Amino acid sequence: METSRRPDHEPAAPSPGGSPQVPAEPLLAGRTALVTGAASGIGRACAQALASAGAHVHVVDRSGEAAKSLAEEIGGTAWVVDLSDPAVVDTLPADADVVVNNAGIQHVAPVHEFPPDRFALIQRVMVETPFRILRRTLPGMYERGWGRVVNISSVHGLRASPYKSAYVTAKHALEGLSKVVALEAAEYGVTSNCVSPGYVRTPLVENQIADQARAHGISEADVVGRVMLERSAIKRLIEPADVAEAVLWLCGPRTGHITGTSLSMDGGWTAN
Repeated sequence: METSRRPDHEPAAPSPGGSPQVPAEPLLAGRTALVTGAASGIGRACAQALASAGAHVHVVDRSGEAAKSLAEEIGGTAWVVDLSDPAVVDTLPADADVVVNNAGIQHVAPVHEFPPDRFALIQRVMVETPFRILRRTLPGMYERGWGRVVNISSVHGLRASPYKSAYVTAKHALEGLSKVVALEAAEYGVTSNCVSPGYVRTPLVENQIADQARAHGISEADVVGRVMLERSAIKRLIEPADVAEAVLWLCGPRTGHITGTSLSMDGGWTAN
């Protein structure tokens, strides 16, 4: 049985006589969330969604001005750190009820030309750092009897693509870490899941679209439909807010039995 300092509950039934109901308490009122890579893209959307649901959000990012601006906007706290340095994790708050491991970087090259230091950096940011954050935050979740871990994976945590050896390796590892946490944490009322989107409309992806359009001499629409989303049934980019809504749903009161899973948001890519 799950316990918590603020038990999840259903909205109150309509009162007799149809009198106005007291507004329901926000879903995550009294909770604390920590989101990495939170200053832009998926992380920013997740931070906004969690804050709108009542959580106090720790906005973790190396982009100082953007992190501080977002934290001010949503009433959160900015933590300007470079997650490629493992030691910085110990400077982050350990009392998060919700952890969203989102920070990531990319490098594209064939394996025989892939710089080893770049490969190691990607594993450090996208695998070791989530491990260190969970190692730090899980004890508090266990003590409080409630917690939600949501790891932002990717279709590349489930499938491979050429030239992305480091990214694909890291996302597959993150999926594995998430499942191990799910098994260990279940008895404490803590769930651990991945959200695994295809291509999301982020600044990084939009820059890639423009670069590929110039390189191939085709339109940006053709880059999206014929190159990026060739294996997807739905030929449009995912919006960051859609990913954030999935993250928020996994933090809700109806998802206590959903753990150790990967929620695919890939437009049918993995159906092939």
